[in-house]
Amino acid sequence: MRLFIKNMVCPRCIIAVKQLLEQLGLKAKSVFLGEVELYGKPNEEQFQKLNEALSKIGFELLSEPNQQIVDKIKTLIIQKVQSSSIEPHFLLSTYLKSNLLKDYSTLTKIFSEVEGDTVEKYFILQKIEKAKELLLYRQMTKKEIATSLGYSSCQHFSMQFKKMTGYSPRDIKKYGFKDRRSIDNVTSKISV
Repeated sequence: MRLFIKNMVCPRCIIAVKQLLEQLGLKAKSVFLGEVELYGKPNEEQFQKLNEALSKIGFELLSEPNQQIVDKIKTLIIQKVQSSSIEPHFLLSTYLKSNLLKDYSTLTKIFSEVEGDTVEKYFILQKIEKAKELLLYRQMTKKEIATSLGYSSCQHFSMQFKKMTGYSPRDIKKYGFKDRRSIDNVTSKISV
């Protein structure tokens, strides 16, 4: 049986879900970001315990097909942004279409209906959160950060960062910021 799990965004999430499945006595064929393939189907009691246990550690079982697609889109975007290797001429449309094997216009329509915002804005917000992290570490220059996140220039990165946060990258690097969002909680209401 295949289950889809919301908020699985990193390798630690996979480990946590694997451990939880073992604790509940459920055997998994595979565990990937956002997806678990179980041997057999859990009975109603096991399913309820799984749902409760996942909820306690910040995950959620998905049953709505459109929500499953949105979760896959988010997982792909998070993986790409967290890799810090976005090519200069990277096309989000090509990336999502090739990974999900669906027309990009269909994917964006579903994403907007479920999330109330565009997939492109979500992608930008994920890049901004990654930029905050990289600025905080002070191991990369502003230009290196811009390049790693696929911006065409340092100026474009700075302008978009300021537009989305109200602060320049220099301000963040110099003064820090109040908080960062976890990558699974990025929404159109961004803060610094």
